[in-house]
Amino acid sequence: MSQRELMSQPIEQIVRRKLSDEVFDRLERMITSGELQPGDEMPSERVLMERFGVGRPAIREAMQSLANKGLVNISHGERARVLKLTARSIFQQVDLTAKIMLSQSSDSLEHLKSARIFFERGMAREAAQRASATDISDLREIIERQRDCLGHAEEFINADMGFHTRIAQISGNPIYVAVSEAMLAWLKEYHTEMLIWTGKEKFTLAEHEEIVNRLEANDIDGSETAILKHLERSSALYAK
Repeated sequence: MSQRELMSQPIEQIVRRKLSDEVFDRLERMITSGELQPGDEMPSERVLMERFGVGRPAIREAMQSLANKGLVNISHGERARVLKLTARSIFQQVDLTAKIMLSQSSDSLEHLKSARIFFERGMAREAAQRASATDISDLREIIERQRDCLGHAEEFINADMGFHTRIAQISGNPIYVAVSEAMLAWLKEYHTEMLIWTGKEKFTLAEHEEIVNRLEANDIDGSETAILKHLERSSALYAK
């Protein structure tokens, strides 16, 4: 390529990276490579300073970045420890960001409600094929706990969340459970007192009972239909 052609190419500016970013990358590799295992203490600041040839501020900033991403836990007066990553812990890392996104856009709330319906229809079909007697018993116990919470919004909604998460648990897939917990937690921020209007909570109980009956009968299509009916009605109870 000629000098003229080189000069005509788009500018590709070289960005100088912060030392803490370089330290973060190296510490992250120590974790992802298995050099450091979940539960292990991170090396001391002094050891890391000598190993990487950087000052204490770069080490501390990099360590804080690891903590913000859920890779390590920092406790006052103790060495940071490597955390075991799970689907649940990963979703918890974006919990605040998700809630901010929802608060800033009504479209985002509608998209989340739609995604939840799509997800739970699949969970119902999966559960109808796999539900054991223990699963059905647990779901019926949650319904009775909900019944005991009539008139108490917070307790009733918590039991409601437990019911839907328990259905996801029947799949045996921890990622499904984490997705269920995350979506329900984000939606809870917008679950209004409309639920406690006379009769609304009783509709919820009746619909939950119908869902469990369909699951117990291993009725795949019936389980999906029951949960779709339930979610489409209750969708209106979530508002900004």
